[in-house]
Amino acid sequence: MLALTETAAEAIKTAITSAAASSEHPLAGLRIMVTSGGCAGLQYGMALELQREPDDQVIEANGITILVDPDSAILLEDVTVDFVNRLEGSGFQFNNPNAASTCSCGRSYCG
Repeated sequence: MLALTETAAEAIKTAITSAAASSEHPLAGLRIMVTSGGCAGLQYGMALELQREPDDQVIEANGITILVDPDSAILLEDVTVDFVNRLEGSGFQFNNPNAASTCSCGRSYCG
């Protein structure tokens, strides 16, 4: 199952609060997905969603509703999402124990 660190959860809650303040529609949750691309072949993505899709897997983690499409669910098994602050910048990092290789940015991998 997909997991969030406390640091990632706090960063996501901040983004949700900011988005909710500027939207007149309630958010359905945070979509986490895997798509083709990135420097290693597959890349992770995140987006705030206004509605769930009928076939979404719904995960409740750290008080956050996470939406995952069926194709991404398999690729996100046992992944932990973290939020890091570094000299090079801050951002979300995906730790995937199932990845054959990853790029140095932590945002793409080769299955």
